Amino acid sequence: MPSSIASDDVYDAFPERPCGTAVLLLAGSSGRLESARADLLGHRGTRVRAIRWFGGIGQRPAPHEVPIEMFIDQIELLRRDHDRVAILGTSFGAEAALVTASTVEIDATIAVSPSSVVWSGLAEGRWSSHWTLGGSPLPAVVFDPAWTPMSDPPEYLSLYSTSLTLDPTLTAAATIPVERISGDLLLIAGGDDRVWPSAAFTTAISRRRHAHGRSTTIVQHPDAGHRLLLPGEAPAAGGMHMARGGTPRADAALGAQAWPQISRILGLDPG
Repeated sequence: MPSSIASDDVYDAFPERPCGTAVLLLAGSSGRLESARADLLGHRGTRVRAIRWFGGIGQRPAPHEVPIEMFIDQIELLRRDHDRVAILGTSFGAEAALVTASTVEIDATIAVSPSSVVWSGLAEGRWSSHWTLGGSPLPAVVFDPAWTPMSDPPEYLSLYSTSLTLDPTLTAAATIPVERISGDLLLIAGGDDRVWPSAAFTTAISRRRHAHGRSTTIVQHPDAGHRLLLPGEAPAAGGMHMARGGTPRADAALGAQAWPQISRILGLDPG
């Protein structure tokens, strides 16, 4: 299997009535296999491959210097048998999706609670970029060393917000070149995201693309948090101990708003 992804780190969902679209599905910092979401999308006609992209067999132990080639290989694998290929990622997975789509051609990109920049990650006592390309770490925003959490569970929004201002030159270098994304792009964000400023990131991405003549579809809900609930999904459990904002009701309202756009972009049966 490409990119050293073991069978235990892959979940495939196959539709009964294929719509012709295949989706690479990426979770965020939880590191989970998004099997339930894969089944939901597969039931509507999409062939879905969910992968664990860190912490798995032979993989990086954390979101730290993860090769973008891992995602590119999976996109190419799906493209062999499908008319259209999409990538759908959440949080760190959305960051990966945007970087991947700005590197290779993908028909559709869906980024849930996205970032407009590449961030640093920690592994084995060493900070570096979340991602590598061609073996080299991509430029990444570093974190404010003076920041300390003021709540329990910790709310990281202020950490990400202040870290963006520490080194404007580095932040500019770490900005994802989203103007290179040639296919459909859908951004989904909650206005009460307490992990990072995904609504502001969504605006930055859209403005950058607009300046280059690229269109972007945005779905936002002012009361939703970091996690999206699509119709039929239950609130997720587990993951890192942190405040995420929103409520199950608001997160589900965001999902209900986003579902028609997701269905349109992927060519799903929206029923």
